[in-house]
Amino acid sequence: MTDLSKEAYRFEDLLEIMRRLRAPGGCPWDAEQTLDSLRRYILEESHELVEAIEDEDLLHICEESGDVLLQVVFIATIAKEKNFFEIDDVVRGICRKLVTRHPHVFGDVSVEDISEVSRNWERIKAAERKGRASDSSAMAGIPRSLPALLRAYRIQERAAKKGFDWGFGDLNPVREKVLEELDEFKAEVEGMNGAAAEEELGDLFFALVNLSRHMGIDPENALQAANAKFDARFRDVESLAQENGRNMEEMSLEELDALWVKAKESAKNKGRKSYVGNR
Repeated sequence: MTDLSKEAYRFEDLLEIMRRLRAPGGCPWDAEQTLDSLRRYILEESHELVEAIEDEDLLHICEESGDVLLQVVFIATIAKEKNFFEIDDVVRGICRKLVTRHPHVFGDVSVEDISEVSRNWERIKAAERKGRASDSSAMAGIPRSLPALLRAYRIQERAAKKGFDWGFGDLNPVREKVLEELDEFKAEVEGMNGAAAEEELGDLFFALVNLSRHMGIDPENALQAANAKFDARFRDVESLAQENGRNMEEMSLEELDALWVKAKESAKNKGRKSYVGNR
């Protein structure tokens, strides 16, 4: 039996460890996992890696990269047990894809700049979709499980590559669309029409994402920054209330708002411009 209790490991050792965990006499938890049950862990580990990158924590990035890699190996191990595919097929597939989608590196195609690389990439992907019996739409391949803002951004990018977009440089029509959607949302709210208000709110979010795209702003990052800012400022309000010997639940909204303003001013004086990566 291979000795896996050592200091130096290779990728092959990871495959063997995973095989042993799934084999009879291995780990009961690992053995009962399925492709479906792994979905939540894939998402969780991916988000933890993203947070480590935001925090610029190199050791954590390394650790979380390993956790993401484990999920890929886990999937490939289960798939091999069912004779679907194995890790070599995964590696072979991504290598072929990278070579095929970079003809300017591995072929004789010449490119002038990054935008031309992006256009070639999309053309190659479109050709790949047409070669499959599955969905050949330009929208194909955008994961439904993406965060809503990011998915809206990707959908708009794909539409833009087909020419379905306002021209860049003039924000007026994009901004006017946001205001139009805001008016429609306000009308449904005033009319107490819950279902229609929900639909119009979605349209407003979509228009805001489009505006952010035209401004070169990543909406997902922008909202995450707003979330982190609120989180940090709310913690400051909690601290201020505690310093005053007060229970927030017993304070009036006016009193809480006064603490909020104080926390906001304190953060400004400290030069705390962004809370992302400083949780």
